[in-house]
Amino acid sequence: MTNFEKLYNDVIKKSLVEKFGYKNPHEIPKLTKIVLNMGIGAAVTDKKKVTSAMEELALIAGQQPVMTKARKSIATFKLREGMPIGCKVTLRSDRMYEFLERLVNMALPRIRDFHGITGKNFDGKGNFAFGIKEQIIFPEINYEKVDEVRGLDIVICTTAKTDEEAKLLLTSFNLPYKK
Repeated sequence: MTNFEKLYNDVIKKSLVEKFGYKNPHEIPKLTKIVLNMGIGAAVTDKKKVTSAMEELALIAGQQPVMTKARKSIATFKLREGMPIGCKVTLRSDRMYEFLERLVNMALPRIRDFHGITGKNFDGKGNFAFGIKEQIIFPEINYEKVDEVRGLDIVICTTAKTDEEAKLLLTSFNLPYKK
């Protein structure tokens, strides 16, 4: 059991019950998964960029990512159906909590001029999505071996029914949230 999982079970659950007055323990919001997505637009011209992005995402996530392919052709971008255009990985249970802990404690503080995450990123169903402009903020990435700085999308999925419940859940994990 990871530190964040212990924190959730020992402290956060109780605070959520006090705040919202849940009667059933299954009503208490919890994290279900974290999805990391890296789109590589330059993969249309250079296939090696997808493999290097997959290696970097594997280092960040701790598990092997899946290559994503184009669903339809777009002539303007010289994109054909089935061409590799990115990679993604879904984290659950222990790996999810480990990643969240590394994200909150090590990666986000390394972002220059980081003022917190705004509430515009909630989808109305308790899920939270935000982007990171540089994958090099993660300590697992060796800066000398990076061929190109890429962005990364992170989606944190919860069982919360409202955004207010999700905000309280994520701020309880010390995710820097700006109101």
